[in-house]
Amino acid sequence: MNQLAIFAGSLASILVMTLAAWLLGLGRGSGIASAEEARDTAEAMISGFDADEALLGSDGKAALVRGKAGDAALLKLHGARIAARHLHAPLASEATPEGLRIDSGDKRFGSVLLRGVTAY
Repeated sequence: MNQLAIFAGSLASILVMTLAAWLLGLGRGSGIASAEEARDTAEAMISGFDADEALLGSDGKAALVRGKAGDAALLKLHGARIAARHLHAPLASEATPEGLRIDSGDKRFGSVLLRGVTAY
């Protein structure tokens, strides 16, 4: 019976901590809020990148930032943080009913869907 009480107490503690983290909003990424934020993030994350125009997915989970040198930065929400990859023309992209899917060329980063974007 003592082990059952320890197990129940441990389970209750885990549930209380999970609830507290959820109420505090921990671990939830807010997304990419604006084209300006996407440009600033791309310039901060990619050395020497000079941002021009930014296309933002309608869900705020991804963005494509064109560079003034003809390159691009592909941003995506990765957990609570934003991850970026530097891309060079031509971009491998595919129009889908959900939006524009862009292949990063990096297996670990994968392809990124810009929801609501039809072309770049």
